[in-house]
Amino acid sequence: MKGTIRMPSLFVPHGGGPAFFMQGSLHKVFQPMADFLASIDRILPSEPSTILLITAHWETPLVTFTGGNRPNLIYDYFGFPKDMYNLTYPASGNPEVARRAAELLGSARIDCNIDPEYGWDHGVFIPLKVIYPNANIPIVAMSLEETLDPNLHVSIGHALTPLRDEGVLILGSGMSYHNLHQILGDGNGSVEFDQWLDNALAGDHAHRKASLNRWNSAPSARKAHPREEHLLPLMVASGAGSDEPAIKLWEGAADKTRLSAWAFN
Repeated sequence: MKGTIRMPSLFVPHGGGPAFFMQGSLHKVFQPMADFLASIDRILPSEPSTILLITAHWETPLVTFTGGNRPNLIYDYFGFPKDMYNLTYPASGNPEVARRAAELLGSARIDCNIDPEYGWDHGVFIPLKVIYPNANIPIVAMSLEETLDPNLHVSIGHALTPLRDEGVLILGSGMSYHNLHQILGDGNGSVEFDQWLDNALAGDHAHRKASLNRWNSAPSARKAHPREEHLLPLMVASGAGSDEPAIKLWEGAADKTRLSAWAFN
């Protein structure tokens, strides 16, 4: 879209299930994160035309984009109060942006699909319900490729970079720390891993790509991510960024666990 202000790409935490919308102690633990998410629209250069959201909760043999006009919600969390399964988020999809994203990946020789029937999991609608509660921005969700290969996901992000000049916000939705046995405990390893991420993201595109490709050797890497699906949206967001170092948008905590968010210009 000619004349559109370039959007950044972002990586943000999406919380613990629907905790942002609950009452009680779990809500309090995630309130600082919710406050940060609610501030995101104010730090963007303009309102996005569409959000392309990479979700940690969808893995497919080929990277896949939601292509429906009104995707259903997928309540893929368990053991929460009944009313948490009645949450709504009536944003529209954007099949045109899904096709454009697929075209960009095809030009980079990265195979992909568009699924017109698949819905939006909680990695999509939960954070967006906080960021844009009026559900007024169209959304396309993107899956992870099931091998969870870091270099591939950085390359996917790089291929999608032109969308940023077309008014599209590329938003990685995951968690910088995702050890479910520790996240509401002592956050074992979260500080060390977060500091490593800061250093890994402090360089140009090539530095970030090389660093993230060896994330598994970082201090406390497997304490932070016994399985890396919640880290992969960061790879895509970084890949879509320029040679400028990442900007730390937020550093906070859930209980004693450090969690962070970054922007890439």
